[in-house]
Amino acid sequence: MAGFLSKLLTLGEGKQMKSYEATAQKINGLETEMQAKSDEELRALTAAFRERADAGEDLKSLLPEAFAAVREASVRTLGMRHFDVQLIGGMALNDGQIAEMKTGEGKTLVSTLAGYLNAVSGNNVHIVTVNDYLAKRDSEWMGQIYRFLGMEVGLIQNGMRLDKKKPAYAAAVTYGTNSEFGFDYLRDNMVTRAEARVQRGHHFAIVDEVDSILIDEARTPLIISGAGTQAAETYNKFARVMVGITPEVDFDMDEAKKTINATESGLEKIEAMLGIDDIYADPSGQLANHLQQALKAQFLFHRDVDYVVVGGEVKIVDEFTGRLMEGRRYSEGLHQALEAKERVLVREENQTLATITLQNYFRLYEKLSGMTGTAMTEDAEFRQIYKLPVVAIPPNRPVARKDEDDLIYRSVEAKFNAVADDVAERYAAGQPCLIGTVSIESSEKLSRLLDKRGIRHETLNAKNHEREAHIIAQAGRVGAVTIATNMAGRGTDILLGGNPEVLADDALCAKGFDPERRVDDVIEEGDEVAAPAPTDEQRAEALVEAKAVCVQEHDQVIAAGGLCVVGTERHESRRIDNQLRGRAGRQGDPGTTQFYLSLEDDLMRLFGGNRMDTIGRMMEKTDMPEDMPIQAGMVSKAIEGAQRQVESMHFAARKNVLEYDDVMNLQRAAIYGERNAILDGKDMAERIPEIIEEAAEAVVSGNCPDKVPSDDWDARAVDLWTANMTGREGFKAEGVDHEDDPEVLAEALEEYLEGVYKEKTELLGEPVMKTLEAQVMLRIIDTRWMAHLQEMDYLKAGIGLRAFGQRDPLVEYKNEAYNAFQSLTSSMYEDYLRTLLRLQVAVQEQKPELAEGTSPLDGKVSYSSPESALEETGVAAARRSSAAQASAGQLASPPPKPAAAKPQTFEKDKDDPFADVGRNDPCPCGSGLKYKKCHGKNA
Repeated sequence: MAGFLSKLLTLGEGKQMKSYEATAQKINGLETEMQAKSDEELRALTAAFRERADAGEDLKSLLPEAFAAVREASVRTLGMRHFDVQLIGGMALNDGQIAEMKTGEGKTLVSTLAGYLNAVSGNNVHIVTVNDYLAKRDSEWMGQIYRFLGMEVGLIQNGMRLDKKKPAYAAAVTYGTNSEFGFDYLRDNMVTRAEARVQRGHHFAIVDEVDSILIDEARTPLIISGAGTQAAETYNKFARVMVGITPEVDFDMDEAKKTINATESGLEKIEAMLGIDDIYADPSGQLANHLQQALKAQFLFHRDVDYVVVGGEVKIVDEFTGRLMEGRRYSEGLHQALEAKERVLVREENQTLATITLQNYFRLYEKLSGMTGTAMTEDAEFRQIYKLPVVAIPPNRPVARKDEDDLIYRSVEAKFNAVADDVAERYAAGQPCLIGTVSIESSEKLSRLLDKRGIRHETLNAKNHEREAHIIAQAGRVGAVTIATNMAGRGTDILLGGNPEVLADDALCAKGFDPERRVDDVIEEGDEVAAPAPTDEQRAEALVEAKAVCVQEHDQVIAAGGLCVVGTERHESRRIDNQLRGRAGRQGDPGTTQFYLSLEDDLMRLFGGNRMDTIGRMMEKTDMPEDMPIQAGMVSKAIEGAQRQVESMHFAARKNVLEYDDVMNLQRAAIYGERNAILDGKDMAERIPEIIEEAAEAVVSGNCPDKVPSDDWDARAVDLWTANMTGREGFKAEGVDHEDDPEVLAEALEEYLEGVYKEKTELLGEPVMKTLEAQVMLRIIDTRWMAHLQEMDYLKAGIGLRAFGQRDPLVEYKNEAYNAFQSLTSSMYEDYLRTLLRLQVAVQEQKPELAEGTSPLDGKVSYSSPESALEETGVAAARRSSAAQASAGQLASPPPKPAAAKPQTFEKDKDDPFADVGRNDPCPCGSGLKYKKCHGKNA
C-alpha cells in the first residue's frame, strides 16, 4: 500500500524534472557572462542579490543567476564545474525536497548552490553532516566557494567553546553534525543570560546523508543529562547474579524484538541469590528495572557488536555506520548494567535535563531539504513525518556496474571461507575489493582469514576509525583490500587508482611533515608542534607525484574490472545494502557487487520465516556440500521480505518515539517560549500584582468559603500560608475587619503582600529587582521543568502496562502528561512569588555611583525559601550557569505564547476619568469597590 501511495505521489515528477532541465539551460546560458566577470565583479553579485531579496524578489527568480555565479566561483576556487544534474539537485534542495543522487555524483558540491541562494537573504543556513570530520572537511573545502563570493562560513564541532560557537552561528552558512545542532538548541534553552545563546533561529537546513540522520538516528532522542544518585553497587550485584542463570529456563527471550523477561522459577532463583523477598514489591519500581536492564545487558547486548570496551569505558557502536558514538550513553540504567557486566567503573545514572527527538528538532526549520544516494525506499516515511518528498536525480553518466545474484551457503564458516577465496583470486589479479561487514566481530574474523592467505588489507571499524578518510580514499588502488563495517555516510569517494590529494598528504606525513598545518599558521604559546608544515613547493611536488601514480593505477584497475564490492551479510535495511553497492560504479566506472549469505545469518534466522526453513531442509536432504552455494529467486524474495519486515518494525518504533515526544513538544514550545521571552527582556514586574491577587484569592477561597459563617473559616491556615510565603508573621486574618466577606479578607491579604514586595523593591532599587525577578523566574522554571521531565520518564517507562487493562497507552500518556503539566504550571507562579517575598537582602553601603563594569547585583542576595535550594542569582548565577551548562529545564503557563510575544498594553486617554487610577484605588464611578474589582476588572 505504501509503495502504491509513493508512486501516486510521484506522478508529477516528470513535469517537475522538465521544469528543472529548462532552468538548467537558463543557467548554462549565463555561463559566458559569468566567465567574463572579474573576481571582484563576481563577488559584488552577492550584495546585489541581497538587495534584490530585501526588496521582495523571490528566490526562484534569483536562482539562475545565483547558481551561475556559484558554478563560476567553484571553477575558480576548486577547479570543479557543476554538472547539469548537479544544478537540478540544487533546485530540488531549494524547493525543500530530498535529492536522491547516486554515490560519486557530487552531493557535497550540490549543497553549495542551494546554500548560497538561501543565505543571500541574510537568513541562516545550516549544512548538516553525519560526523565532525565531514563537517570540518566540507566547511574548509566548500567554504572556499562561499568565501570567494563574500560570505562567512562557520563550523560547529563537538566540545567547542561558547566564544567560538557564537561567530560560527553568526556566519551566513554553518556546517556541523545533527547531534551538535540539536544539543546547541537544547543548551540555548538552558542558559540564564540572553547573550549566552548561540543559535540565531532555524531558517534553512540541508541534511547530507539524510536517510542516515532523519531515519536511522531518529530512533533515539537527544538527551542532555545531569548526574543522578543511584549507587553503583546495586548494578554490580545484579550483574554477578546474571552469570548463574540459565537461558530458556530462567528467562524467555525474543532476539528479534529485543525483549527478555524472567520466568517465575527464574525470578525466585534471582531473588534468592540477591537475598530479596520480592523484587516487584519495591514501590519505586527501581529493583524491577535493575533486573530488566541486567538481563538485557547480559543476553541481548553483545561486546564488539553493540558496544566495545575502550580504556575502561563502555562505548556504543552505531549499528548503521559502525562508528563509536562518543559521549552517548544508553538510558534507563542499561549503560550502567553493561558497565557492571564488563566489570569497569559504573558511572552515575543520569537525570534528564533537556530532551528532543531529531524529528521534532528538524521540524523547527522553516525550510528543510536533504540529499543521499538511497532514500526512495523510505519515501513514504519522509513524506509522512517531515513533509519531504524524494526526487530521483538522474546520474551524470549511465551506471555500468554489474550486480551479481546473492550466493547462499549453509553455514557462516563456509560463507566466510568463500569470501576469502574470492578476494584472494581478485587480489592476485590486482582488482581492488571493498568488503562490507555488519559487525566488528565479523570484520575481525574475516581479517584473520585474509591474514592466513597472506593478503594485505586495511580494516575499518569502530576500533579503528581515526584513519577512516585515508583508508576509504585509497580503497580503489591496485590490489587494495578494505574491510569496512557498514558503509553508511562515509562521505569519501573511492576513486579508481586512488585519491591523489590524500596520497600526497600521506607522502608528506612519511617525510615528517604535517599537511594539516600551513607555514604561516600562528603558533600560540603553549601549543605543541609535532611536525613542521610543508612549503607550497613541497605540497605541489607531492601532488604531481601522487597524480602520476593514480593515473597509472587507474588504467590497471579499469583493466581488472573496476572496484569489486563484497557484502558478507544482508543488513536489516535495504538502504544500507544499496549504499554498500553504490560504492562501485561511480561516474560510469566499471564495477561488480556480490553478496555472500548463510542460513545462519541473523537476518535469515530471526526474520526469514518458513521459506528459510524450507531451503535449509532442502540443502540437508540433497547432501549439498557446505562450500557449495545456491542461487534462487525464492531466496532473494525471502530476504527482501525479511528486510521489509524489519524496516516496518523500525518505522513503527520511530513513529512511537515521535508520538510520545509530540505530546512533550507542545509543552516544550510553551516552556522555551516563556523562557526566551524572559531572557529577551519580558518585564515580570507587570505580572506581580496579578500573581499576588490570584494567590491571595486562591488561599482565601480555599479556607474561607463564601456563604459560610466566619466562625467556621480556617483563618489560622491563611496566616500560616502567609507566613510561609513571606518568612514573617505580620499578617493575622482575625485582625482584619472583613465583615464575613472573603473578598475583603483577600484584598487585605493582597495589600499586605504587595507591601512586602514594594519594601523589597525599594530596598534593592527597581533595576536590581527587575534583574532579580527574571533570574528567579528562570531558576524556578528550570527546577520544575527538570522534575517534570523526570516524572515523564517514569510515566513513559510504565505506561505500556495500561494496555493490559484494554486502554491505549498513548492516550493515557497524553492525559497524564496534560494533568502533570497543569499541576506544574498552576503552582509555578506561587513558588515564584514565595521566593521573591522571602528574599533576605543584605545591602552594602550605597556608593555614589557604580564603577564601570560592575553590577548592582554584586551585593549579597540570599534566599530563605524552604521550597527551593536556590542560593544565588543575578550575575553570579549567570556566570556559573553558563560555565557549567548543567542547570536545565524551563516552564511556561498554558496556553502557549509566541516566543517573542510582548504583553499587550493599552494606553488610557489623558481625559479619561479612569486614567492613572491604581488597581487598588477606589473606582472613580463611585461604586465603593476597588478599581480592579469594578471598571478595571477586564482591563
